[in-house]
Amino acid sequence: MLLRCWFDAFQESAMADQENPRWVLVTGATGKQGGAAARALLAQGTPVRALVRDVHSQGAETLKALGAILVRGDFDDLESLRAACTGAYAVFSVQTPNLNALSSDSDRIQGKNLVDAAKAAHVTHFIHTSVSGAGEHHRGAPGWKEGRWSGWNERYWENKAATEELVRSAGFRYWTLIKPGFFMENFIRPSFLFANFVEDRFLTAISPDTTLSLVTVQDVGAACAAAIRAPEKFNKASIELAGDRLTLREIAPLLSEAWGKKIEAPHLSLEETLAQGLMPELARGQEWINTVDSPARPSHAHALDLPVTSFRTWLHKNWPHPPA
Repeated sequence: MLLRCWFDAFQESAMADQENPRWVLVTGATGKQGGAAARALLAQGTPVRALVRDVHSQGAETLKALGAILVRGDFDDLESLRAACTGAYAVFSVQTPNLNALSSDSDRIQGKNLVDAAKAAHVTHFIHTSVSGAGEHHRGAPGWKEGRWSGWNERYWENKAATEELVRSAGFRYWTLIKPGFFMENFIRPSFLFANFVEDRFLTAISPDTTLSLVTVQDVGAACAAAIRAPEKFNKASIELAGDRLTLREIAPLLSEAWGKKIEAPHLSLEETLAQGLMPELARGQEWINTVDSPARPSHAHALDLPVTSFRTWLHKNWPHPPA
């Protein structure tokens, strides 16, 4: 079965390379960031090879209809990754922690597998999306050295930083790190930010007065596309990406206006959120947000001529006609 999967991927890869030698392999292609990258690349005429586990899934079929070539593969299957990378000019890399196994290092292992596969395939440009603040910034957090953030928080940040370092040290001709802040898409319900995922009030340990560095996945895709267009400009760039800076107290009335209903942003302590059913690991992650400011800023994108989206603009794109 493994040999068959590898052969299918290799055959699709070879056919794509005969047509155009500058394909970009997009991982996580049916997810939010990977999907945004694939769409942005296709929109500018860059051929895309989309790595998917199921070529018949709805997300995969949508990408195929947009012009992407589907390639079967899995982050935990190194041979399938090598086959998928064969002949690719560039790779867009994204991994997420396994929320069903928070004590695992799955995203670090999967990141290493992809870097190794890309190196073996002589990929020219490796573009990796991580998270704002990973690295020296997170290690400077209050209480970090004293073990305040031990457990899942520490593992999350160290895994992100380790994968970034793998990319930097792998020896790619070009590499680019995209480090997004807090995703605007987190406000699309159902969402972990809202009571029972769908109610008209936030249930979060994030203080209403904590400023969030906000970014939309479309801007991650745009950054990926820009890096492909201008590899020299974005070579060795670590882009702390954000399109806006707002608090939940400022966000709530904007959501109220867009949705035609009052959205409340109560101030809840960590203990109160836990008592109301918030997952402890999630609550601790939100305590981190209150304590450690994200370094992502719109000015970083502007310095590289990257387009970024304000929260109000993002809302108007998604809800252009507020209810009366």
